[in-house]
Amino acid sequence: MSTSEQAIAAIEDPVSRHLAARGQLRSFAKNTVFINEGDRADSLFVIISGRVKVFVSDAQGREMILDIQGPGQYVGEMALDGGPRSASVQTLEATTCALVGREALRAALAEDPDLAMTLIEKLIARARIATDIVKSLALTDVYGRVARLLLSLARERDGKLVVPERMTQQDIADRVGASRDMISRIFKDLTAGGYVSVVDRQITLHRRPPARW
Repeated sequence: MSTSEQAIAAIEDPVSRHLAARGQLRSFAKNTVFINEGDRADSLFVIISGRVKVFVSDAQGREMILDIQGPGQYVGEMALDGGPRSASVQTLEATTCALVGREALRAALAEDPDLAMTLIEKLIARARIATDIVKSLALTDVYGRVARLLLSLARERDGKLVVPERMTQQDIADRVGASRDMISRIFKDLTAGGYVSVVDRQITLHRRPPARW
């Protein structure tokens, strides 16, 4: 078994593993945009190694990150309808993906109804996430969006809530649709209040941030 075959076999999610086995491997350097918002959707990418960010941007170059994806996850699933891409995808580190063309994807779903249902469920889950993001942007202030993001990302580690991903204040600003200066002020207050600490971009939540500030 080749190295690439071993990497695909190690993918835990059965849908991702099945689709990756049908794809052609592609490797991308760090900071490569390999899906562009507005382009025609003709393929899905299963991530074998590395990490990517899914984002939207405007004409002035301002970005908002919608999600971060890693090994075993996939992006570009809206290739099913052949319409334009709804977001861009850029590598955060050197990344290898399995590219699954639209026709190969449709054939896989036609052959396996259970696979099709699982993909539909994942699409619904992502639609719910997108709805939550829109709701948060429309109805929640910047502090509330920051608190929500931290709590959603944090994982328990040695009795503490730690955000596994090392994030800069700009990273957080891009995730919640705010300026870096605003995030800096919020973190200054949260740190002074003993709610969070940041060491080498590692964020630890010592207690649950209040719903409102």
